Amino acid sequence: MRKSRLAAAIIAAGAISNVHALELGEFNGTTFSVGGYVKAEGRFTNADSGDSEFDGTARQSRINFSAKRDVEGHKVMGFVEGDFYGGNATGSTYDWRLRHAYLNVDNLTLGQTWSGQFLASVPYDVPHLDFFNAGKGNTGGNGGVVRPDMVMHYQVGGVRLTLQDPINSDADYPDFVINYASKFDGGHAASIALAGRDVAKSNITNDSDDSEFGAALILAGKYSLGATTLHFNGYTGEGQGIYSGFGYGGAWHPTLRPAVDTNAEGELIKTTGVVVGVSHRFNEKLTGSLRHARIEADETPVAAEDTLQMTHANLVYTYLPGLDFGIEWRDQNITTHGTRPAGQQIELMAMYKF
Repeated sequence: MRKSRLAAAIIAAGAISNVHALELGEFNGTTFSVGGYVKAEGRFTNADSGDSEFDGTARQSRINFSAKRDVEGHKVMGFVEGDFYGGNATGSTYDWRLRHAYLNVDNLTLGQTWSGQFLASVPYDVPHLDFFNAGKGNTGGNGGVVRPDMVMHYQVGGVRLTLQDPINSDADYPDFVINYASKFDGGHAASIALAGRDVAKSNITNDSDDSEFGAALILAGKYSLGATTLHFNGYTGEGQGIYSGFGYGGAWHPTLRPAVDTNAEGELIKTTGVVVGVSHRFNEKLTGSLRHARIEADETPVAAEDTLQMTHANLVYTYLPGLDFGIEWRDQNITTHGTRPAGQQIELMAMYKF
């Protein structure tokens, strides 16, 4: 039976999450696989304020398990993945953290996995190594909400409907994304989506039954010219700042900035994000990318930045099949995470995918 396009799309996001799998074998008609990677990274940070520092970690390393079987003509799969950031990504806990836990039946996927905003934009993004800013600039850029507790994807051809656990816990309906995507000969691809949600009319919390509908248009695509690929992502609208990670008051943070989509009067603001870049395969072993992202809020307090700008440049060398070494320079104008202050950063990494 043909493999589900939706399952393929989600695992294809492994271009971002580096999902690989090693088939362990079949037992009672079920095929079991294990995959993931071990990654060691060192980060040199030259912040705009404060001292420079170096930090090394292997916590991004992850492991996943899958079980697949055909049941009465239907392809059924279960998938679970975690890494070792635990409950505090900037602390010293190294316990296993759940990233994905979903089941797939034909064209239906249900569980904790990528949001509809992520799948509508990030698979078209420029490859980069910045774990805590992956996708920043488009609507899949906020790692705090990129995998909702419950997601339902249903796909027919190039059309995908996503319903997901609303960020506003008092919302009258799920957050949703309607997405159409298509691939073309030569490696080209394009995507257009409409995202909507019931936005809390509060500048303090994302949870409120005093709410208003907010929607955004999401565009994404890539165009291949032989070994070179041009990438573009863009979105504009209201209510998506929480998904992109930037809005009123600046960058989103789970404790410092729980709400970014409304102003002090409880009125929805508009945010607009653009990502452009180029990736190039120099030969079978060496690839490189250049990426620039920008998000602007149309209203913000006087003391806060109204624009987030971020640039990445990297080289990745495949030393052996499955074993990569990489270097990335990045620069951003405002702090987005405890490990991503405003300023420059260089990452050196080694990754073994299995």
